Amino acid sequence: MRDITIGGKIATPHKAIVSPDFKSKTVLTDSPWDYVELWLKRRGENNALFYWGQAKAFDIASKNLPIESAPLLQYYSYMNSVKTLLESKHITYSHYHGVSEDKAINRKQIALVNERVSIKNNGILPSLSQYYSETESQHIHSLKDMFLNLPFIHRTYCLSYISQKDIFLPIKGAKFVYDPRKKKAYFQCVLSRNISNRHAVNKLPPTMELEGIQNGDYYIRSKATIDLSSSSKLSKTDVITLVSFHKEIRSDLFYINGVNTLWYIKTKPTNSTIIDRFSTTMTLACMHRISELCRYKPLELNQFLTSQQNWLLTEFIKQSPNQFVDEIASEITGCQFLVPNVREAT
Repeated sequence: MRDITIGGKIATPHKAIVSPDFKSKTVLTDSPWDYVELWLKRRGENNALFYWGQAKAFDIASKNLPIESAPLLQYYSYMNSVKTLLESKHITYSHYHGVSEDKAINRKQIALVNERVSIKNNGILPSLSQYYSETESQHIHSLKDMFLNLPFIHRTYCLSYISQKDIFLPIKGAKFVYDPRKKKAYFQCVLSRNISNRHAVNKLPPTMELEGIQNGDYYIRSKATIDLSSSSKLSKTDVITLVSFHKEIRSDLFYINGVNTLWYIKTKPTNSTIIDRFSTTMTLACMHRISELCRYKPLELNQFLTSQQNWLLTEFIKQSPNQFVDEIASEITGCQFLVPNVREAT
């Protein structure tokens, strides 16, 4: 097998789902806000630039608020970030939120499972879902179920609900490889040794399978393959084919941002409520409901923040801003962002 290279770099999973720029260099920055602002200015995307400026202002302001007040401004930051994405891609959309509280359930008890959102047919959130070509048929989700499906708080979720098993498998060495004999390309990765690999193989989604075991490492590959002319000199058609294939693979691959990007395979156990949506869509939906509690039912939000789920909800409110802006910034620009790892000179 040979590594597929583009622009002298090995082709690995990209943070951007729809239009990744595999040739672009990784942007090292503590925050993508300024880079995206300059990127939009260079392209004359004035409407998108306006919404991005608002999103940044709301984000900055939210950081000076206590945990029980921050969600209100965080939601508007997220919503305007999504508007920026839609404007920059010249997608027509309704300015209606496109998501609301689902009031069908009888809320006798204050619990995350009883806080549900209903995703509408039109609006900002549905347009984001359509942008990603999400396949989820259900339009009503609880905060509890969406929290389960978000990798950046998944460990906290499993510690909060101790009967829940991990649905995200940590992987390393993720890349696209080429079989010169069959002239086929596919996705390949190695399961982390920090988990029980034999058990993990049984949890793989239907699109993935065990390729082999070498020196104790479990190699996983995609069942699907694509036709490419070569592994090193990809034609324009080859790149388009790879980008399309990458989008399909990304429905099973999720990441957590930071100094290093941590990639995971999302499994689909039958005893867990798996939502076939991407993190940004679910994060926006979650924050919409929490912001409503912040505005209209602050005492109920306070009960959550002092209940058994207080750590999970607090971690979502604290961790989601950096993850969300990283994902949206990658989608807007096609670039990948990393926090600089500053080291002393040697």
